[in-house]
Amino acid sequence: MSGPQRTAPVSVVLGAIGSVRSAIFPALAIAFSGIGGSSRLLVAIGVGIAAAVIGTAVSYIGWRRLTYTIGEADIRLESGILSRSARSVPYERIQDVSLEAKLLPRLFGLVSVKFETGAGAGEDLALQYLSTAEGERLRQLVRERRDEDQAAVAPADPAAPERREAAEGEVLFAMGPRRLINFGLFEFSLAVFAVLGGLLQYVDNVTKIDIWNVDLWRSWLEEQGSFVASLGAYAQVAGAIAGLFGLIVVGMASGIIRTFLRDWGFTLTRSPRGFRRQRGLFTRTDVVMPVHRVQALVIGTGLMRYRFGWHALNFVSLAQDDKNESHVVAPFATMDEIAPIVAAAGFRLPDTQTRWHRASKLHRTDKAIADSLPFVLAVIPTAIFAPFGFALIPLGLAVLAVGANLYAWEFRRHAIDATQIFESHGLLSPTSQIATRLKLHSVEIAQGPIARRRGYATVHLGLAGGTFAMHGVPLAAARDLRAGVIETIAATDYSQLDQARDSVPDGVAA
Repeated sequence: MSGPQRTAPVSVVLGAIGSVRSAIFPALAIAFSGIGGSSRLLVAIGVGIAAAVIGTAVSYIGWRRLTYTIGEADIRLESGILSRSARSVPYERIQDVSLEAKLLPRLFGLVSVKFETGAGAGEDLALQYLSTAEGERLRQLVRERRDEDQAAVAPADPAAPERREAAEGEVLFAMGPRRLINFGLFEFSLAVFAVLGGLLQYVDNVTKIDIWNVDLWRSWLEEQGSFVASLGAYAQVAGAIAGLFGLIVVGMASGIIRTFLRDWGFTLTRSPRGFRRQRGLFTRTDVVMPVHRVQALVIGTGLMRYRFGWHALNFVSLAQDDKNESHVVAPFATMDEIAPIVAAAGFRLPDTQTRWHRASKLHRTDKAIADSLPFVLAVIPTAIFAPFGFALIPLGLAVLAVGANLYAWEFRRHAIDATQIFESHGLLSPTSQIATRLKLHSVEIAQGPIARRRGYATVHLGLAGGTFAMHGVPLAAARDLRAGVIETIAATDYSQLDQARDSVPDGVAA
């Protein structure tokens, strides 16, 4: 057991830089506004200096008051300037240890270490910042302590070190620049316009333009409308096409840039403890996901990418991934690339032998009526108050809603076998979920007033770290499903489940 330690001293500098960065916009607003009169530039500089001094002082005191202790059974963190708080996390509760290196800390060789407990982001323990070597040492230490706890109850495996060493360098999935460009094209985004809109509120602080003046915008639109009207019909059409093309280019460029920033160097490897994912251009993240902590799989896609055969594979884990319940392990891959990852996680994809069951036809009918009812009700006021023929619009939408529900029923299905449960839904962009029966904790059959009268239900499966639900299951089938899962739960010793999974050779499903 070591004594109390502090994070890297350079953390003080990073904290001060963060304070100065937060004061930039207020200082600029003062410099270009009337605050301070002719001395507003000096006032702005004073604000920046004050922010630097106060930020550095607060950062230094916070650094001095924060200590962490590596104990025999837990990691203890004490922090607080005016009031002290102490947290202790046993090694056995730590699900994952992730390293995150943003751009500025990376320049100083620092990382943020996060010990994820699976109890939610607010309950996780984080150290900010440590040297890269210290972060790796802590992650390895947690692995060794967990291995010691598991070795005390699991039989010894002489071949485990050699097998794990061989598996450590196995790359399961990676994305190069060309794949990232293709991925970015499907990540179409117009977020840049939202950013520009947010910056508009600062325009009146640095210029004499009053963006909230309605008359100003009306006159500008009238001027532009007169100019467009003076053009010929062909020029107007060409301008509209050029504007639409420009919008598409901006959206695609934004998607590519965002994808490069988030997923640059994306690599998924088979580590000794399970899966190791590294990604990020400016902010580099390094996450290790133990195999036995993977609760379920989610295979999703998008409206357009589905037509080109691209899917995304997520692991549902007890720990969170950037405030999401699922860890992205293959964000843009073909099913042939996803299959080996699924097998390495101890799951299997559905095949021709899988016996699928669709939702109740009564549920299909009720959902079609419920989705079309608002459009049907809109027909009456439209027919009374709108011009003749406008009532056909909501009526047509109601017909489309009914047709879409009837067709989507073909894709709403589930299956259960001796080891796994499958669920699939989605008309234009299907999503599939796969869970092992061993990892389920409970089964709930939920029925609303209509479902009780019509004889179907929604089955909610208790899954640690995620959700798994099957809608419109006939009541008799739902009860049979519950009986089968309860039988598996009753026969499972969850205190030995993780150790059993770790004792299985790599690449073999438990």
